[in-house]
Amino acid sequence: MTPFNSQELRKGFSSFATGVTVITCLDADQTPFGVTISSFNTVSLEPPLVLWSLKQRSHLMPYFEVGHKQLIHVLERSQESIAMHFATVKENQFVNIPHTSTLSGLAHIDGCVAYYECETVSIHTGGDHNIIVAKVLGLKNHPEREPLIFSRSQFVGLDVAEEKTI
Repeated sequence: MTPFNSQELRKGFSSFATGVTVITCLDADQTPFGVTISSFNTVSLEPPLVLWSLKQRSHLMPYFEVGHKQLIHVLERSQESIAMHFATVKENQFVNIPHTSTLSGLAHIDGCVAYYECETVSIHTGGDHNIIVAKVLGLKNHPEREPLIFSRSQFVGLDVAEEKTI
């Protein structure tokens, strides 16, 4: 092992392939917002928990506090443009994005692989990010769809020669 700088660390981290999600929330005026996140992980089946992280200085952070709901979208292989669209937070994010609203008012982007409606149960500080732990309240899964993967700073798909169950 050798010492490293932040660019080398970023490059090293990029060797770990991750799925790509867009997480939607509602602001204080019930306006929907979304953010692209690749730091998503499952935590527990009992209770059903997931975690993800967001920069502490993100202006969206107040909308993910404990007790707030969010909808996590696992993007489909063809949704690279949606991932890039939500990589920067802007006004009127959902114009020209095919979506509907859930019963709780969250924006539901069409065509994703899976959806997890969650509620934040705890927040932990992790360096310059907050680690958000959320309880899964509902889910919708489309296993026939292929997920979008991010690896080595680019979007890729799964090349599955033969499916194996672990």
